[in-house]
Formats: sequence, structure tokens, C-alpha cells
Amino acid sequence: MNFAGFISSRITFKSKRTFSKLIVRIAIIGIMLGLGVMILSLAVIKGFKQEIREKVRGFGSDIQIVKTDNNVSYEKSGFADSAALVKDIKSVNLVDALYPYATKPGIIKANNEIEGVVLKGVDKTYNWDYIKKTLISGSVINFTDTTDVQLQIMVSQTIADRLKLKTGDDVIMYFVQNPPRKRKLKIVGIFNIGVDEVDKTFVIGDLALIKRLNDWTKGEIGGYEVRISDFDKLNLAADAIDNKLPIKLKSYTILDNYPTIFEWLNMLDVNTIVMLVLMIAVAVINMISALLIMILERTAMIGIFKAMGAGNWAIQKIFLYNAAFLIGVGLLLGNALGLGLGYFQQQTHFFKLDQASYYMTFVPIKIVWTDVILLNIGTLVTCLLVLIIPSTLVTRISPVKAIRFK
Repeated sequence: MNFAGFISSRITFKSKRTFSKLIVRIAIIGIMLGLGVMILSLAVIKGFKQEIREKVRGFGSDIQIVKTDNNVSYEKSGFADSAALVKDIKSVNLVDALYPYATKPGIIKANNEIEGVVLKGVDKTYNWDYIKKTLISGSVINFTDTTDVQLQIMVSQTIADRLKLKTGDDVIMYFVQNPPRKRKLKIVGIFNIGVDEVDKTFVIGDLALIKRLNDWTKGEIGGYEVRISDFDKLNLAADAIDNKLPIKLKSYTILDNYPTIFEWLNMLDVNTIVMLVLMIAVAVINMISALLIMILERTAMIGIFKAMGAGNWAIQKIFLYNAAFLIGVGLLLGNALGLGLGYFQQQTHFFKLDQASYYMTFVPIKIVWTDVILLNIGTLVTCLLVLIIPSTLVTRISPVKAIRFK
């Protein structure tokens, strides 16, 4: 063991001084709280982004393909379903699934109440996995009976509460067109996506019903919904799909359809950076205070070492090694705090949220081990690099005055 390491171990494990103990403990607690808060903050932010993104993706998919026209309403123009086009789109590496759909605005009347909604029509190829997770009561639409399925509808919990509806109730839905049409539909399921833009607007029904209402031919649809395997490569997938589309069709990404939600999620990244900087700053300030006090407390020791021929850097390393040990203890406790609380929240959903404001009922947690490792390394390196400056106080201590001070 070298000189600096030996003396540092004696100071750390054998010292009986009590003057700096309180400051050292405060510094350790500061690092513990700082790292714990950083781990939890990143886990919560990433949990939020994943949960909200999956909610929106689960209902609206990643990319929508519609007819190229000036129609900006919910009632898209129809076009012919093409098996060749579907095959071309599915040939894109990032494409996971593709489903035909159509939408049509309407008005639901029930219990002397009315509500403007948009009927989203899907067929038997639709993937119900996400919707099943959000079911409050009932079931998804059953396509076994091709006649009965056109009378089935699913509504959100928000719409059900407003119209005082429950599973099994019949409703009248009016469609404004020429001539106006109405249909008696039965509620087979109630879902709760948790995103107001969806829950207040959409109900789910059969694609064939919209085809009949619009007098479309058997092969016409309103568009395709495309699900990709890696959301982080959404723009890349959208460009690849655009290259496959004929001029009469165009595509929209989920970012285009729900810009407010995703802009809000991007703002969370800025908040995360500010929080990380503040937490590291607090940890650094605490360690600087502790290091300065440890140096001043051992002024006589520094003077003796200098008189014996020890260089300034060798003495500085004594205190940097000591600081590294204290930082390590703080990091260990910080990991225990952050990961412990994160795991507790994952298992229990103890901390609740207002769904109307945050799109979910509990604080979501997503722990990424790469983030945890980088936070630990970043905190350790930053603190040690910054502590080199206050450790230069050693160079200002005169051996004669230091020994006399003792």
C-alpha cells in the first residue's frame, strides 16, 4: 500500500476525532439523498413516458395511412383495400402489424343525454391485447356472428359515466349525413384508456357498419393502422412506409395525431436534466464542506508530513482517498434508497395520482440499470474532480505554522 492509501485508511477507520463526524455524516446523507432522488426521478420520468406512450399507441397505433385529400375531419375518405400494398408495407423491417380501420363521427343518445363521439370501426384482424388490459367491464367485440357484430359497440368509462350507461345497455347513435341515419347499438364492453383525448372522443365498433353507412363497396376501408416494433425508430419507419405508398395515400405518425401529449413528454426531459444538475450540485457542495473541515482539522498532521518531506500532491491524495470512501458509502446508501423505493412502488402502486391530470392512477416506475450505473459513475467522478480544487488548500499550509498550531 502506498503512503497516501495507508494514511487515508488510518484516517478513515482508526481516527478517533469527533469534530468532523457530524459534517461527514451530513455529506454522506447528502450524497445518499441526491443519488436516491436522481434514481427515482429518472425511473418515474421514464415510467411516465412509457406508460403514456403505450396508452396512446395501444389505441391509435404508431402510424396511420389514409387517402390523400383535403379532408381533415374524423370521417376519412374511403379507398380500396390492396393486398399488394399490405404486403409491401409489411415487408418493412420495423413493421410489426397492420390493421384496416375507419372512423365516423356521430351522436349517442341515452337516458335523455347526448354525447358527440367518433366511432372507430375495426375488423376481426384487429389486435385486442391492449384494449383487454383496459376493460372495466364486459368484453371486446365478438366477430363470430357477422350480423350481430354490427350491433355491438364499446365505450369508454368517461362516456359511460356521462350518459349513465353500463354493459348490456342499448343506445341510439345518430350519424349526420345525407340522408341522416341512426342505429340501435348494444354496449358489450367499457374500457378506460386513461387519456382524455381518447376516452372523451372514441367508441369502438365494427368496420362493416361504417362501410354500410358510407355506402362503400366491400373492398373499401378508411385507412390502415401500422404498429412498429421499435418506437424509437418511428420516423425511420414512417419514411420507409412513405416510400411504399402510392401518391393517392399518405401517412401520419402518432406524434402528428397527439402533438400536445408528446410535447409534454419531451418537456419532462428538460426537467430531468435540471433536477440532475441540482442534485449533483448539492452532493458536491456537501463533500467540499466536509473535505475542507477534514483538512483544517488535520492541519498539524499536514505540517508534520511536509516537514518529513511529503509532497503536496501526496498529501492531497490522502484526503481525496478519504473523500472517495465517504462518497462510496453515500452511493451505496443512495442506491439502496432509490432502488428500494422504486421496487416498493412497482409492486404496490402505493403512491397514487389524479388520472385526470396525469393520465394514470399511480406513479409509474421504470428502472433502467444503465441509468443507475451511469448515475453512480457520474456522481463519483464529478465529486472527485471538483474536490481536487479545495484539496489544494494543503499547498497553503506552512509546516512551521502548522506544527506550532498543534
